Amino acid sequence: MVFTSFNFLIFFPLVIVLYYLTPARLRSVTILAANYFFYINIKPVFALLLAAVTFIAYCATLLMERTSGPGARKAVLQSAIVLILLPLFFFKYFGEINDAIALALQAHQLHWPLPPIKMLLPIGISFYTFMALGYVIDVYYEEIECEKNIGQLAAFISFFPLILSGPIERAGNMLPQLKAPRVATFEQFSQGCKLMLWGYFLKMVVADRVGIYVDAVYGNIERHNGTSLLFASCLYPFQIYADLGGYSLLAIGVSKILGFDIIPNFNRPFFATSMSDFWRRWHMSLISWVNDYIYTPLSFSLRSLRIWGIIISLTITFVISGVWHGPSMTFVVWGLLQGMFLSIEVLLAPRRSAWEKKHAAAQNRLYLAGMMVLTFIMFAASMVFSRAATIGDGLAVYARIFTTSGPLYIEKPSTMIYILFGIAVMMAKDFTDEFTPSRFLLFKNKSKVVRTLSYSLALVTILLVGVLDGGQFIYFQF
Repeated sequence: MVFTSFNFLIFFPLVIVLYYLTPARLRSVTILAANYFFYINIKPVFALLLAAVTFIAYCATLLMERTSGPGARKAVLQSAIVLILLPLFFFKYFGEINDAIALALQAHQLHWPLPPIKMLLPIGISFYTFMALGYVIDVYYEEIECEKNIGQLAAFISFFPLILSGPIERAGNMLPQLKAPRVATFEQFSQGCKLMLWGYFLKMVVADRVGIYVDAVYGNIERHNGTSLLFASCLYPFQIYADLGGYSLLAIGVSKILGFDIIPNFNRPFFATSMSDFWRRWHMSLISWVNDYIYTPLSFSLRSLRIWGIIISLTITFVISGVWHGPSMTFVVWGLLQGMFLSIEVLLAPRRSAWEKKHAAAQNRLYLAGMMVLTFIMFAASMVFSRAATIGDGLAVYARIFTTSGPLYIEKPSTMIYILFGIAVMMAKDFTDEFTPSRFLLFKNKSKVVRTLSYSLALVTILLVGVLDGGQFIYFQF
């Protein structure tokens, strides 16, 4: 069951009714039942894996609380981290590692006893694994108290709006809300519906339409010229943003309707003026997680190296982030590129800051626009590897962009029109939210007529232009 399925349109209203009919003290039980029903409808057997990860986190934190010695507590933490990561490692990386070992031995005429293995990746495992890990680590560092009620913890780790593609929530924010559930106010309910409507627009009208073109070009790299590959490579960041951003808005909207406040995940990233600014705006829940649990401890341990300690920490953090996205070497290259871009910014930061101050660049619109374009180009360039099937394909895309030209591939003019229309609407909304938040209001307009027309137009556009059978969200594979 996914948010864009007909089943969800039946499931969610029933959950709302049951949730608010349930006595307040038992609502977390209703949420837990809804969570597992939702997940079981995707792949029943993987619900056992979800329950196992939850049980490990629960037992580990209880053991930490009853263990007084720092060495013993650390041993419990390390064991818990290994056990929680083990399913993620096995399902996501074991097959790739096995195949790599087999190929390496075959090159030396040696036999590897295991056959090629292709694992069916449990949907959402990367997200609920990070939520469970965050909870265990926070308990270890006494940021939060150990949760004695396994049902409450299970309701948090399996929370159905978040389990498939995030945002990656923290126990410190969610557990108090599960313990003292609130009835959504009319304003929350209304805001949740608006977020869901815009999320559906991003997914169906923008992401899935753009995906038709990007899939067609990247699925046959050798048959397309550099012009088409360049255009597809520039479109792909918009597809990912609309896909994951759309899911995030749906998740946050669904949660708001149930009375839960979820952390935001995107903040208009294509208006960032540097890569560091970009990563403060893009997939913020993931970046916050890796910053707190990977980058900060690393940079602290390497603080004696000063600026080079920061650069090494940044690179390692983004390589790990790349590996989190997928076992392919293409994601390692993507992480290395992000680490390189950010490292260059760190090295040039003093000079850039001095130059901007001297020339009052922060008030120069042309300069800011140029930096936004440059930031987008760097991000889009790195995303070639995240979209390409292999490093060879990624290099082939770059080679064709710089060596071949020709007419732009257009299978159907209507598809191109819909793509440009969707991106234009999406970016226009982001532009007004970024630079003129109190003007050109549609969903938040004081006039009921304008609001009603805006909702109606968005809904009609989704039904007429949206790809209603566009399939699952891209991040389900992570």
